Amino acid sequence: MYHAVIDTAKDKMKKTLALLEKELSTLRAGRANPKVLDKLTIDYYGTPSPVNAVANVSVPEARMLVIAPWEPKMLNVIEREILKSDIGITPTNDGKVIRLVFPELTEERRKDLCKQVKKQVEESKVAIRSIRRDANDQIKKLKKDSQITEDDQKDAETELQKVTDNAIKEADRICTEKEKEIMSV
Repeated sequence: MYHAVIDTAKDKMKKTLALLEKELSTLRAGRANPKVLDKLTIDYYGTPSPVNAVANVSVPEARMLVIAPWEPKMLNVIEREILKSDIGITPTNDGKVIRLVFPELTEERRKDLCKQVKKQVEESKVAIRSIRRDANDQIKKLKKDSQITEDDQKDAETELQKVTDNAIKEADRICTEKEKEIMSV
């Protein structure tokens, strides 16, 4: 009976961790990564579209992205969106392609990025604990409605705590990995 509650909580925790990884992948760590453009949407004839739907994005060098729009008139639209975004890189437009050159990160910028990572990881941990709390409330309700025994309630809470601990451990692992990537020169 309580296994459904735990399975639901486990799924929600997995989704939280997947979202964390997706958000952290958009942080630039001194290397050119096309995922930094994932948050951008380009107005393509009235339809908001991702950059990779209106242009070819390539990484010719470790610290450079080249965006080649399929239609020349999209060049200025893409450039304007990049300038408006929080990427922090000024695009260079040569009339055919847009180049984004990622500067070498300073020690101070690396530390700021690590703080951002820790903040996002902490937010994910809070979300995971909130999922645990909701699941615990559901388990207590099952006990109150006499659908499970007190022993079942204890077993469910123990199992739920193990699932939560594993999810938090995974969030810490993701944090450590991203910090290592940011701090490596």
